[in-house]
Amino acid sequence: MPIYLYWGEDDFALERAVTSLREATLDPAWGSFNHDKIDGDGSEAAIAALNQAMTPPFGSGQRFVHLPDARIAQQCSADLLTELERTIAKIPDSSVLLFVSSKKPDGRLKSTKLLKKHAEIREFSPIPPWNTDELAQRVKAIARELKVKLTPEAIELLAESVGNNTRQLFGELEKLRLFAGDSDTAIEAATVETLVAATSQNSLQLAKAIRDGQTSTALTLVSELIARNEAALRIVATLNGQFRTWLWIKLAIKSGERSDKAIADAAELGNPKRVYFLKKEVAHLSLASLQAAMSVLLDLEYSLKRGGDDLTTLQTKTIELCQLFSTAPASRFGR
Repeated sequence: MPIYLYWGEDDFALERAVTSLREATLDPAWGSFNHDKIDGDGSEAAIAALNQAMTPPFGSGQRFVHLPDARIAQQCSADLLTELERTIAKIPDSSVLLFVSSKKPDGRLKSTKLLKKHAEIREFSPIPPWNTDELAQRVKAIARELKVKLTPEAIELLAESVGNNTRQLFGELEKLRLFAGDSDTAIEAATVETLVAATSQNSLQLAKAIRDGQTSTALTLVSELIARNEAALRIVATLNGQFRTWLWIKLAIKSGERSDKAIADAAELGNPKRVYFLKKEVAHLSLASLQAAMSVLLDLEYSLKRGGDDLTTLQTKTIELCQLFSTAPASRFGR
């Protein structure tokens, strides 16, 4: 298939995919003749890309036509739609046409429906920080790609340390690869903890600090996250996801559900094996405190969206959340 649409906000992963596709397409000896990067996000740029894709390549290899700021799947003029309908099925295999956008395609548009029919569409969105299963799977996949051997514990720690920062993950894995040298021994968690410095201050750790009622630690993490320009609403989204998972696990336990698979399905967990560890995490928590936390998080999100100061609002609500899990006796909330 000679047509591709890459979209998403994970710039680093997207750039690597573009580079990989370009290198697989072009003959290095003829690359300067057959690489067409067309800037612009309007109809004229998209039409130019379609027309250029119809042009046979020079020499050997294929022609690579790259539109880095495409909006064809978000808005499409009548002229562009006409040109797309005329050419999309006729683009020769000697060309590769790549549309790139940071925004999700609008499935209602005729242009998007045509692309779904004739193009390969790939998403490059950051993994939600609370989706620890998928983060660990990504670490495993990229480590395999870079030929870095890690123990399961090292994989989990690295996933927790870098979160969904793909650029940082590649950098840390490269560092670990150089450290390991020619050794066939898998890198252990202790090595990751030593070499991956000061990267574990993420929203998941904030959730854990709140869960354990560690007010001082939680406030420090809030300050560090804001200092690193982490978006306040993104922090809240992570907290919401983590506390929602804990709440579902606690509800399942209270209801008498014994099947880890059924609990995983209810909590939307990809790996039922995580349920064992999540049960331990919520064992000392009351159901009512988790429900109260969801209410506080809703208030936090509402306050931020109404223009509340990021740091002050987060600090205030973090204290309130920590108090739910530190000062209140279990009998008050009902275990």
